[in-house]
Amino acid sequence: MRKALPSALLAMLLLGGLHAPAHAADKPAKEAGQTADAMADKNFHLPPFPADAHVAQTATVDGRTLKYTVTVGSLPVRNEQGEVTGEVVFTAYTMAGKDRPVTFALNGGPGASSVYLNFGAIGPKRVNFGVEGANPSDPATLRDNPGTWLGFTDLVFIDPVGTGYSRALVADKEATKLFYSTDNDIKYLSRIVYDWLVKNGRMASRKYLVGESYGGFRGPRITDYLQTQLGVALNGVVLVSPYLNPAASDNENVSPLPWMLTLPSIAAAHLERQHRLTPEAMKPIVEYTRGEYASDLMRGRSDPQATARVVKKVTELTGLDPVFVQRSGGRLETQAYLREVYRAEGKLGSRYDSNVTAWDPFPYAPRQRTGDPILNGIIAPTTTAMVDFVTRTVGWKYGGRYNALSYDVNKLWHEDEDANQGSVSQLRESVANDPGLRVLIAHGWDDLSCPFMASVLIVDQMPAMGDPTRVQVKNYAGGHMFYARPDSQAELRRDVMALYGAK
Repeated sequence: MRKALPSALLAMLLLGGLHAPAHAADKPAKEAGQTADAMADKNFHLPPFPADAHVAQTATVDGRTLKYTVTVGSLPVRNEQGEVTGEVVFTAYTMAGKDRPVTFALNGGPGASSVYLNFGAIGPKRVNFGVEGANPSDPATLRDNPGTWLGFTDLVFIDPVGTGYSRALVADKEATKLFYSTDNDIKYLSRIVYDWLVKNGRMASRKYLVGESYGGFRGPRITDYLQTQLGVALNGVVLVSPYLNPAASDNENVSPLPWMLTLPSIAAAHLERQHRLTPEAMKPIVEYTRGEYASDLMRGRSDPQATARVVKKVTELTGLDPVFVQRSGGRLETQAYLREVYRAEGKLGSRYDSNVTAWDPFPYAPRQRTGDPILNGIIAPTTTAMVDFVTRTVGWKYGGRYNALSYDVNKLWHEDEDANQGSVSQLRESVANDPGLRVLIAHGWDDLSCPFMASVLIVDQMPAMGDPTRVQVKNYAGGHMFYARPDSQAELRRDVMALYGAK
């Protein structure tokens, strides 16, 4: 999820991405000028992490029994002096078999652990969350996941520093520099991928990466860094609801682009409420958005009829009150829309799937005063399920707090100079560097956090570079976590299997 929102999900990294050799002393780094008392006050004398823990499990998928090993463990992050500045916890699912690929998975942020992809999308077990009717107090029961990718790839879920159980061993100021900044995030996470491959003897395996939301921002940058700096080539990348270009959603300028990105998702949600959402129904909406809609918005007051045309068409596409559309000039601000569409019911829609709702506890307030309906509901079930799984089922005994979603990381996050340029350049470069690399960009139609239209426009502007199908955008019913819907999860799995099987 996105840094621009208070509900965002991200991660962090190591200065320079450089690690000392494996035999270097595992001693925590102390921030320059900091006293021992101050270090103690900041909880740097933390108990050590346990050794890696393993457990054998099974899952039944499509009538097939998957026998696999779960490993929960940690990898150190080191500075140039060989001092350990942080520790990254991973959860790996591996199966016996020759030539199995390995897929690394990251969520977004800043501040999200990988539990959402793990227990929601692609791991062998799942817990119910993120859909209409799911309650935080429902039993956090893990069940076999029919949408898991484990049948065709091993899976390694990485929790960036400050998320899950992963931790910095330096003070906040130094941690911001080393982990909670755009550039170093990519460097240390790339090195974690490298280190896991070396530790487990998997350098020769086919390698893939999946990143959700801000993890989608990370995806092309990690791919490029692995290719050009660490000498690790990925075979494929899957970007789930990616946040590729922050500047595209800046609605403080005269560009029509911010409104072009969200209108199709709002129209898709309207079609879904009418049980009419199909790719065929969406095609003319996409064409209108990048054609007449964009042109009429740019005309402004130079053409008095342009605004009238926009209001009429937008009202038709969204089913909203024409007075609301007229007062907005056909430019639908996301949070205003999410209150307006369910105002008569006293509810709010979610930015991450506008057809997932919750009661508005302050319906007469001029602005929304409560959190997002989906984010408010997903922390409890995912935290409960993951802590029980790690500490009891797998037996990795650690008593520290588990952060499914850390707002502290979000507050500390620092954007480097090129952050607002997004990851489109790295996407283009990594595809150009390796003619064998394939990329799937997957979106939910209803997502207003990372709308699909941004990726459609981005890919349309990319050169073909040989085979234009090497980078594809696919859309599914649902929102940011469209994989929470069984049909959409099954469609994603089929598309990913095609990508993994492509030559």
